[in-house]
Amino acid sequence: MFDNVQGELLSLIGIFYAAVLGFAVGFERKLRSKEAGIRTHTIVCLGAAIMVVVSKLAFPAGDPGRVAAQIVTGIGFLGAGIIVYKRNEVRGLTTAAGVWAIAGIGMACGAGLFIVATAGALILVLIQWLLHRKVFANKRYYQVEVKFIATTNEREIVKKLFGTDRYYRLVIERKDGDIYYHAVLNTDVEYSSERLDEIMKSHEFILSLERIGDE
Repeated sequence: MFDNVQGELLSLIGIFYAAVLGFAVGFERKLRSKEAGIRTHTIVCLGAAIMVVVSKLAFPAGDPGRVAAQIVTGIGFLGAGIIVYKRNEVRGLTTAAGVWAIAGIGMACGAGLFIVATAGALILVLIQWLLHRKVFANKRYYQVEVKFIATTNEREIVKKLFGTDRYYRLVIERKDGDIYYHAVLNTDVEYSSERLDEIMKSHEFILSLERIGDE
């Protein structure tokens, strides 16, 4: 009886430590406004630690490895709910992988592997921080819809304004002797509405400018 109580009290250290590490990793995610933040990471890490502890103490004759395997599978389903397909690209994949990894850290805490858990949390935060540096970031492109009248070299002026060498889509219409261009172009600069207004005011041949794909 005394041994069981002592084992539970020692296991509480691992459970508490799992909550601390989950909070730390989740805080870094919250700073970047990710889908899974402090609460998700803390609960997942804490829950994984509790399940390992229960498996170890309540079923000593069983195989704790079976519970660990089920945790990995269960967290996989949770991560799948974070991943979404939006605007022709997959989002939330890194966040889902982070939740899956934090479950492993919680399992290490529940098993009493505090050095492994600490190192894992530090490496996870370091990777998340390092790979968000500009040198590793994928270049993102934005789409701008522009309508303008062309008389001489307005097509080239528009491309130069937005730093592109070609149009993504282009429709040409002749009306009342004028040539109207309705074009969509890709740019790696995220233009504000104020900046688009400035461009229109300084180039009278541009009839309208609009960012597309925004929600």
